[in-house]
Amino acid sequence: MKHLLLIGLAVSSMTVVAQDATPDSVSNWTIGGVTSLTFNKVTLTNWASGGENSSAGTFLFNSHFNYKKDKVNWDNTIDLGYGLTKQGTKDNVKSEDRVYLVSKYGYAASKQWFYSGLVDFKTQLAPGYKDPSDPLLKKRISDFMAPAYTNVSLGMDYKPSKNFSAYISPVTAKFTFVSDSVLSNAGAFGVEPGDNMRKEFGASAKISGKKANVVKNVDISSRLDLFSNLQENPQNVDVDWEVVFNFKVNNLLSAIASFNMVYDDDVKYVNEAGVVGNARAQFKQLFGFGLSYKFGE
Repeated sequence: MKHLLLIGLAVSSMTVVAQDATPDSVSNWTIGGVTSLTFNKVTLTNWASGGENSSAGTFLFNSHFNYKKDKVNWDNTIDLGYGLTKQGTKDNVKSEDRVYLVSKYGYAASKQWFYSGLVDFKTQLAPGYKDPSDPLLKKRISDFMAPAYTNVSLGMDYKPSKNFSAYISPVTAKFTFVSDSVLSNAGAFGVEPGDNMRKEFGASAKISGKKANVVKNVDISSRLDLFSNLQENPQNVDVDWEVVFNFKVNNLLSAIASFNMVYDDDVKYVNEAGVVGNARAQFKQLFGFGLSYKFGE
């Protein structure tokens, strides 16, 4: 819960700064985003059919800080999420946890193409467990900076409008960090046992787009990240694909549905018996109803 509070305070500060900035100071900037708090709660009293009380809350924040002047384009994205679920008398369990930062600098080669460099960073805030609801099976399998991913790349960016970008890089360095000693000693997330970092070199692509009012009061956004390690099994492309639907009820109430599919060839599947197998596609779906606030452009 303390992580959720810290994120909320940070986001509130950034929102106030965005609102109070003078027009002259941001004349070349486009600043905007959306923050939301979704929740659900079930309370049972003498319920004949059985069941358990449950509650859940998820905080999401997505914002962009984009600079454009003459031939220069500099796009920055912050994507944060943290959620908790509690069922019955069990401990709180996280249901969402992400930190995703992207910075892309471009110089115009033509009206729609830009010579570009990109840096992104992904990690999580809190520990993750194999089965957090079972004390006997509660095994930590991830933590802050374990893993963390950074891509540094050079390429070309195709931007026919402010709502679509297709960035292609033939020169990409991918760094995987596992700062936790237990996980690094186990060789988690593709690092060599005992190492805290893995380096890969290859090619990547990042495609993103959004459309407001695809149908009335429904906005959609999508992001697809691809990476191929050209030095080892280049055919096994890492994939991170997310699609988000925002449903507006009124100026404060909204609903959100998101779908995320991840495939990383270095993250092997471990079954309940602890047997390590091949990598598998990972899926996550989120649906929530609650408060939402949209600011900027």
